[in-house]
Amino acid sequence: MSTQATEDRILEVLEEDAQASYAEIADRANVSKPTVRKYINQLEDEGVIVGYSADIDPKKLSSQTIAMVGIDVASERYVEATKALKDLAEIEALYSSSGDHMLMAEVRAEDGDALGDIISEKLLEIEGVTAAHPSFLQERLK
Repeated sequence: MSTQATEDRILEVLEEDAQASYAEIADRANVSKPTVRKYINQLEDEGVIVGYSADIDPKKLSSQTIAMVGIDVASERYVEATKALKDLAEIEALYSSSGDHMLMAEVRAEDGDALGDIISEKLLEIEGVTAAHPSFLQERLK
C-alpha cells in the first residue's frame, strides 16, 4: 500500500467527518490508530490540514445569513487588500479565484441589511478593493 494512498484515505475520511476519532478514521481507512495519528500530525505540520470545521446549512440558521462574496481587487494592491480582508472577523473563509472575481469570501451576517453594511462599510473601504458582489446561500444540497 503506497504512502499516498494511505494519506488519501485518511483525508477522505476527515473530509466526510472532521469530528471522527482516530479509531473511526483507522477503521474506515483500514489502517492502525498510530498510523492515523502519524499522518494527521504530519499533514497538519505540512499545512495540508489547515483546520477543522462544521458544515452549516444556511437555511437552518435562525440568526445568520451566509453569502459568498466575489471581490475584485486592483492588482497593485492585491497583497495589502488580501491581508486586510483576512483580518475581518465577518469573513469566515477567503479564497483566491480564477473565475469572475479575484477573491471569494464567505461572509456571515445577521441578515441582508447587515451584510450590505459589511460590504459598504468594511469590504469596500479597504484600499484596493474595487467591487464586491454577494450571492446569498439558500440551502445546502450536499
